[in-house]
Amino acid sequence: MQTHNSAKRGFPVAAPWVSYYGPASGMGDLNKVTKTFRVINIDADPASDTNPDGGNFTRAQLALLKNGGRNRVISYLNIGSSEKFRTYWDTVPTGFTPAKKFAIAPYSGYPDEQWMDLGNPGYQNLAVNHVAARLAAKGVDGFYLDNMELVEHAPNDKNGPGSPARRQGGLDIVRKLREKYPDLLIVLQNATSDVTRLGTTGGVAFPSLLDGIAHEEVYAPRYDREAEAQLEAWRDMKLAPGGHPLWIATEDYVGSASDTKRARTVYAKSRAQGFSPYASDASAGQQKVFYWGF
Repeated sequence: MQTHNSAKRGFPVAAPWVSYYGPASGMGDLNKVTKTFRVINIDADPASDTNPDGGNFTRAQLALLKNGGRNRVISYLNIGSSEKFRTYWDTVPTGFTPAKKFAIAPYSGYPDEQWMDLGNPGYQNLAVNHVAARLAAKGVDGFYLDNMELVEHAPNDKNGPGSPARRQGGLDIVRKLREKYPDLLIVLQNATSDVTRLGTTGGVAFPSLLDGIAHEEVYAPRYDREAEAQLEAWRDMKLAPGGHPLWIATEDYVGSASDTKRARTVYAKSRAQGFSPYASDASAGQQKVFYWGF
């Protein structure tokens, strides 16, 4: 099968890493972040087609976080669903269709969010050539894909109905991202079952498109043996994008910065499997950088 393994791909250093979805002003000392973490996941959406330096981070701040190429700065990219606060929800340039036109169902627990029709060519065009393009223009090193677990959903799933077309469409979007951005990093969060691990798209083995995978809530707030086993299966494939081991990360939620004991346990369990751990407060939080010190 065809592969897309640019020499510029992969994560030279796997840890420590951080996930933070607030503005630069709430991140605290950017220099401290830069010196502490080797992989930095943020939300770099510019929130405007006319002002690439708008949104949570300016291009200068992203350059600072990169630390002369020592760090990898990747941006959250919601593929499986869309938040209504994104400008592209209802306003897009000529040649694109707003995200709201591709909504298929509410996202349970997130009233400001809707699942997207991954199999629709119009949505694929929006995601790859507009939403991802805005992030690439800001200078991020790659994308951190969220809510792709829609490819694992059954047609009768009450929280986002799946279908064969949506399943394949999700895999196809990632291939199209790789084709358009051959040197940028692509990390898949969750959706780590055999649907993706054994999937193909356009004659390409889906795993060959990725530089990393991550999974939430593997060890906290409760242990998820199935998620851990899925990550182990990916680890045992011994993929090497750009000559580097596939980055395999865990993100667990311990509630607050005061629960050091729980966070320490999470880090130990993740590292024992060869994964790269990070612990934050809650999935819907991540508005604070946690320096655990271990």
